[in-house]
Amino acid sequence: MAEKVVNTGITREEGYLYFMDKEGDISRIKMARGRKGRGSPEKVKNAGIKRETGYLYFIDRQGDISKSKMMRGRKKKT
Repeated sequence: MAEKVVNTGITREEGYLYFMDKEGDISRIKMARGRKGRGSPEKVKNAGIKRETGYLYFIDRQGDISKSKMMRGRKKKT
């Protein structure tokens, strides 16, 4: 299960990819279509999140930052 870290409430626009950058803020970049370039990313919201190791951070459907524990080293089925 995912756990909310910060409530930002961002409304997404169509044609943009939203992600958490290295500074822990939310940025967006225009999605590349065909030969058109993407351009440079622009900051949408300053959040200042400090990442913990072993967690995957993402922007959920409500536009908030959430984290989920990464599954590493699964056991093989017998």
